[in-house]
Amino acid sequence: MKDFIYNEMMVHTPLCTNKNPENILIVSDDAAGLIAQVQKHESVSCDVISANMNALRELKDAAYDVVISEMESDAAVLAHYNRILKEDGLLVSTHAPLDDIDANTKMMEVLAKYTKIIMPFAIGNGQTALLASKEYHPTADIILHRADMLDDLEYYNCDVHPAAFAMGNNVRKDYLGVIKN
Repeated sequence: MKDFIYNEMMVHTPLCTNKNPENILIVSDDAAGLIAQVQKHESVSCDVISANMNALRELKDAAYDVVISEMESDAAVLAHYNRILKEDGLLVSTHAPLDDIDANTKMMEVLAKYTKIIMPFAIGNGQTALLASKEYHPTADIILHRADMLDDLEYYNCDVHPAAFAMGNNVRKDYLGVIKN
């Protein structure tokens, strides 16, 4: 179930990490809640495509600052995300539960070919998403004034943002050498 916490965390975490997000892509078959959150950011344009490979193939190279994906991601999908992201782009993607170490490790190993930083973060209801970034670190590079200036949020704020990346020792141990922070 997508709730306000999920939508706010999936959108504001990457948009308050990227230095100057202008072009956002949402890959989803149910994007209304995500779109509503993107619209809270000024000077941002947002494209939405359905979660299928054909739609992804049609997109221009280096067109997006941020991709927010609810599409199952295999190596081919991740290669397309890399292709459409700008040099300092960020991907936020849903993934298998953290206790599915094999599936997530495979995804993170592919992402490691394209990005400097790969970190899971809490998105509510015990779920996590992955943030993969070519340039910006989600806790070191948070744009505090942007995070603090957003109106009408129920959950996300500049304190929740870095706290969402805190993971227990069990996760750190399970993903040692795979998570890149």
